[in-house]
Amino acid sequence: MAILRSFNIGISGLKSMGQNMSIIGDNIANSQTTGFKASRGEFQDVLSLSLKGIDGGDQFGVGTKLAHIKPMFTQGDISRTDSFTDLAIHGDGFFTVKAKFGNGFTRDGSMHFNKKGELVNSDGYNVMGFPNNGGGKFINKLTPIKMSSSTIPATSTKIVTFDMNLDSRAEVQEFDIENPDETSTFANSVTVYDNVGTARLLTVYYNKQSNNQWQYHVTVDGADAQDGEAGKIYEMASGQLVFSDEGLLQEEIVDSNSFNFNLGAKPDQQIEFDFGESLAEGGNGAAAITQYGSYSQINRHSQDGYSAATLTSLSFDDDGIMSAVYNNGQVKAIAQIAIARFDNNEALYKKGKNLFKESNSSGQAVQGKPNEGGRGDILSKSLELSNVDIAHEFVSLMTSQRNFSANAKAVQTADQMLQEVLNIKR
Repeated sequence: MAILRSFNIGISGLKSMGQNMSIIGDNIANSQTTGFKASRGEFQDVLSLSLKGIDGGDQFGVGTKLAHIKPMFTQGDISRTDSFTDLAIHGDGFFTVKAKFGNGFTRDGSMHFNKKGELVNSDGYNVMGFPNNGGGKFINKLTPIKMSSSTIPATSTKIVTFDMNLDSRAEVQEFDIENPDETSTFANSVTVYDNVGTARLLTVYYNKQSNNQWQYHVTVDGADAQDGEAGKIYEMASGQLVFSDEGLLQEEIVDSNSFNFNLGAKPDQQIEFDFGESLAEGGNGAAAITQYGSYSQINRHSQDGYSAATLTSLSFDDDGIMSAVYNNGQVKAIAQIAIARFDNNEALYKKGKNLFKESNSSGQAVQGKPNEGGRGDILSKSLELSNVDIAHEFVSLMTSQRNFSANAKAVQTADQMLQEVLNIKR
């Protein structure tokens, strides 16, 4: 009987709107959940009946059903925080955590370090990333991110580099170690480190031997020299610098190089003094010291040693690289946050706790680095807020309520019609 069918059609509408209310209610309830993605209900009509059978046409529906619940992976607003372990993804991708069910994926970047020095989320699951191999490169192997040692050992200086000019107008003179300031044309100082991390001050004296040829002498005070006398100058390295007629570095010649510091330092420390790539080495003179007709001056110098140090702070950059800063000024890259991408984000399986799990329809996670392959960048001291639009949800709430009332009215009307049929007997 068509009236009875009307009951079922109205009930299908009531059921569908009830389910839609659950979706909207879940969105509203999670409007303050970090990294939450709102969903929407998508409805379909139920198989229609036809008065003409396979000829088609003259069909009427028999109700509706909830066909899909579609998550909306639009970007949520970014909120700034005071914790450097709060991370937000700006763009596509998910953080990867090692959950009990395997790898979980989340947009919630609320993280912290546990007592083991491991980076974990609010539920204690390890955050995954790519470790540094110690040489400045990241290993393409997914491992839990862990804080490095809070101390780093001393590293002895192996190379000192100079960027400078020596005055070609200087007079030729003979260097005297007993009177270095009066018998040299120019001098500069640089601090280096021995194998136990003790800072040592070196003074380099330069004197012109002939046109286009200079000699340098690297000295230390006797207070730093093995068996030395404080206040007395000791030479520990020397060499020659040969220039072309154009004032470019033609060749470097090392005459001696052996540093013997005191206070337990390893004897015969070798320190290379790099004045740039000479013409003899295949250079063009652009990245080497020069000999021009201008005052001798040092532009910059650097060395690669440092003392032992303790960790002072950690930080993340936009590429998701976690760096450790030590009290000796050294900055070391520890690990890089991994970002997972999927072919179909909407097919990910919700596991609760702000986590998703890959499914057959989502495809497998493709791990990579931030800002690569379409992945978003990382924002430190930031969290991605829920993308729920409260105003939109309230409008949907009112619309669903009206729709529910209309379906209830259809059921009520069908009931009245059926009652009239029953009253025919009276």
